[in-house]
Amino acid sequence: MKLIVGLGNPGPKYRDTRHNVGFAIVDEMARRHGVDFQAAPAEALVAKVHGPGDGALLAKPLTFMNLSGHAVRDVARYFRIEVADLLVVADDANLPLGRLRARPRGSDGGHNGFRSIIAELGTAEFARLRIGVGRGDPRRDLADHVLARFDPDEYEEARAAVIRGADAAEMFVTDGIERVMNAFNPAPHENGSHE
Repeated sequence: MKLIVGLGNPGPKYRDTRHNVGFAIVDEMARRHGVDFQAAPAEALVAKVHGPGDGALLAKPLTFMNLSGHAVRDVARYFRIEVADLLVVADDANLPLGRLRARPRGSDGGHNGFRSIIAELGTAEFARLRIGVGRGDPRRDLADHVLARFDPDEYEEARAAVIRGADAAEMFVTDGIERVMNAFNPAPHENGSHE
């Protein structure tokens, strides 16, 4: 079974913010498969998607972003998920709005959620999918930017990125991270399609 973790901050205050795009992607996957999130034996909500293959477990940590690793570690341990079967989905202010970047491993890239997960798992050898939320006005504090909601003129592109992010996460479940990288890392106009 694969584990897809969407990162974000819990509570209505943070709903639909740039920092919660990971939550939005696993929510979209749950919607597609008609499953609901339930409490887990960890600080997280989980939803089980059956098939294809062994299916997938979707998770949303209930810790704040900088403590995500506690929830990811506990969910992975409880459900006996190997690190090779983990995909973490999160926002990235260093990528232009709507761009996706998948990697089989890597550093935290300055992202507190990834930093916490790497610390708790004791490895950076897990797949990740970063969703570009743009940097915004460089004079604005980065934390304020990622904790803000998308501007009205960004909604359409942000929604399209969530749809593509869910497509990419589903491809990870069936085909693995290399296939996701080939299909989704190029900008949409570079390969003409994400199918």
